[in-house]
Amino acid sequence: MLFWIAFTRFPAMKAMRAERGKSGGVSKARAGGRGQDLEGLIPDKVNWKAHNYTHLMEQPTIFYATVLILAVAGATSLDVLLAWGYVALRIVHSLWQALVNTIPIRMLIFFTATGLLIVLAVRALLVTL
Repeated sequence: MLFWIAFTRFPAMKAMRAERGKSGGVSKARAGGRGQDLEGLIPDKVNWKAHNYTHLMEQPTIFYATVLILAVAGATSLDVLLAWGYVALRIVHSLWQALVNTIPIRMLIFFTATGLLIVLAVRALLVTL
Protein backbone atom coordinates (compact mmCIF):
# COMPACT_ATOMS: atom_id res chain seq x y z
CA MET A 1 0.00 0.00 0.00
CA LEU A 2 2.88 2.37 0.76
CA PHE A 3 4.27 1.99 -2.76
CA TRP A 4 0.78 2.42 -4.22
CA ILE A 5 0.50 5.72 -2.33
CA ALA A 6 3.83 6.89 -3.73
CA PHE A 7 3.07 5.83 -7.29
CA THR A 8 -0.26 7.68 -7.28
CA ARG A 9 0.52 10.73 -5.15
CA PHE A 10 3.77 11.81 -6.77
CA PRO A 11 2.34 11.98 -10.30
CA ALA A 12 -0.75 13.79 -8.96
CA MET A 13 1.43 16.36 -7.20
CA LYS A 14 3.55 16.81 -10.31
CA ALA A 15 0.44 17.26 -12.47
CA MET A 16 -1.00 19.84 -10.09
CA ARG A 17 2.22 21.81 -10.10
CA ALA A 18 2.33 21.75 -13.90
CA GLU A 19 -1.34 22.75 -14.08
CA ARG A 20 -1.26 25.54 -11.50
CA GLY A 21 2.30 26.75 -11.85
CA LYS A 22 4.89 27.09 -9.12
CA SER A 23 2.56 29.09 -6.89
CA GLY A 24 -0.36 26.65 -6.95
CA GLY A 25 -1.32 23.12 -6.09
CA VAL A 26 1.03 21.31 -3.79
CA SER A 27 3.05 24.48 -3.33
CA LYS A 28 0.20 25.70 -1.12
CA ALA A 29 0.79 22.88 1.35
CA ARG A 30 2.66 24.17 4.38
CA ALA A 31 6.34 23.33 4.76
CA GLY A 32 6.95 20.29 6.92
CA GLY A 33 3.32 19.30 6.53
CA ARG A 34 1.91 15.80 6.68
CA GLY A 35 0.15 13.74 4.06
CA GLN A 36 -3.24 14.78 5.35
CA ASP A 37 -2.35 18.37 4.43
CA LEU A 38 -2.77 17.29 0.80
CA GLU A 39 -6.53 16.87 1.34
CA GLY A 40 -8.30 19.17 -1.08
CA LEU A 41 -5.13 19.79 -3.08
CA ILE A 42 -4.86 16.49 -4.91
CA PRO A 43 -7.82 14.39 -6.14
CA ASP A 44 -9.75 12.45 -3.50
CA LYS A 45 -9.29 9.20 -5.42
CA VAL A 46 -5.52 9.60 -5.04
CA ASN A 47 -5.89 10.19 -1.29
CA TRP A 48 -7.96 7.03 -0.77
CA LYS A 49 -4.79 4.95 -0.74
CA ALA A 50 -3.34 7.06 2.09
CA HIS A 51 -6.58 6.83 4.04
CA ASN A 52 -6.45 3.05 3.76
CA TYR A 53 -2.80 2.96 4.82
CA THR A 54 -3.75 4.83 8.00
CA HIS A 55 -6.54 2.33 8.66
CA LEU A 56 -4.12 -0.56 8.27
CA MET A 57 -2.35 0.57 11.45
CA GLU A 58 -5.41 0.30 13.72
CA GLN A 59 -6.97 -3.16 14.15
CA PRO A 60 -3.98 -5.28 13.15
CA THR A 61 -2.26 -4.59 16.48
CA ILE A 62 -5.17 -6.32 18.22
CA PHE A 63 -5.10 -9.09 15.62
CA TYR A 64 -1.38 -9.78 16.12
CA ALA A 65 -1.71 -10.05 19.91
CA THR A 66 -4.79 -12.24 19.56
CA VAL A 67 -3.28 -14.73 17.13
CA LEU A 68 -0.07 -14.87 19.17
CA ILE A 69 -2.07 -15.83 22.26
CA LEU A 70 -4.03 -18.42 20.28
CA ALA A 71 -0.86 -19.82 18.68
CA VAL A 72 0.86 -20.23 22.05
CA ALA A 73 -2.26 -21.65 23.71
CA GLY A 74 -2.96 -24.04 20.85
CA ALA A 75 -5.20 -22.65 18.14
CA THR A 76 -8.06 -24.77 16.89
CA SER A 77 -9.02 -25.14 13.25
CA LEU A 78 -11.86 -22.67 13.91
CA ASP A 79 -9.33 -20.10 15.17
CA VAL A 80 -7.26 -20.55 12.02
CA LEU A 81 -10.34 -20.22 9.82
CA LEU A 82 -11.46 -17.05 11.63
CA ALA A 83 -7.97 -15.56 11.40
CA TRP A 84 -7.65 -16.20 7.67
CA GLY A 85 -11.18 -14.92 7.16
CA TYR A 86 -10.18 -11.69 8.92
CA VAL A 87 -7.05 -11.34 6.78
CA ALA A 88 -8.99 -11.97 3.56
CA LEU A 89 -11.64 -9.41 4.49
CA ARG A 90 -8.99 -6.80 5.36
CA ILE A 91 -7.40 -7.32 1.94
CA VAL A 92 -10.79 -6.96 0.25
CA HIS A 93 -11.49 -3.85 2.37
CA SER A 94 -8.15 -2.31 1.37
CA LEU A 95 -8.75 -2.92 -2.31
CA TRP A 96 -12.32 -1.64 -2.10
CA GLN A 97 -11.28 1.54 -0.28
CA ALA A 98 -8.37 2.21 -2.60
CA LEU A 99 -10.25 1.55 -5.85
CA VAL A 100 -14.00 2.06 -5.43
CA ASN A 101 -14.59 3.53 -1.97
CA THR A 102 -18.36 3.39 -1.73
CA ILE A 103 -19.21 3.58 1.94
CA PRO A 104 -22.08 1.05 2.37
CA ILE A 105 -20.10 -1.87 0.92
CA ARG A 106 -16.90 -0.78 2.64
CA MET A 107 -18.74 -0.56 5.96
CA LEU A 108 -20.20 -4.05 5.50
CA ILE A 109 -16.75 -5.49 4.79
CA PHE A 110 -15.25 -3.60 7.74
CA PHE A 111 -17.91 -4.67 10.25
CA THR A 112 -17.75 -8.29 9.09
CA ALA A 113 -13.97 -8.30 9.56
CA THR A 114 -14.35 -6.57 12.93
CA GLY A 115 -16.86 -9.21 13.99
CA LEU A 116 -14.37 -11.95 13.17
CA LEU A 117 -11.69 -10.11 15.15
CA ILE A 118 -14.00 -9.76 18.16
CA VAL A 119 -14.78 -13.49 18.08
CA LEU A 120 -11.04 -14.24 17.85
CA ALA A 121 -10.24 -11.87 20.73
CA VAL A 122 -12.93 -13.42 22.94
CA ARG A 123 -11.63 -16.91 22.12
CA ALA A 124 -8.10 -15.76 23.01
CA LEU A 125 -9.36 -14.31 26.27
CA LEU A 126 -11.15 -17.54 27.13
CA VAL A 127 -8.03 -19.68 26.61
CA THR A 128 -6.10 -17.46 29.03
CA LEU A 129 -8.61 -17.94 31.87
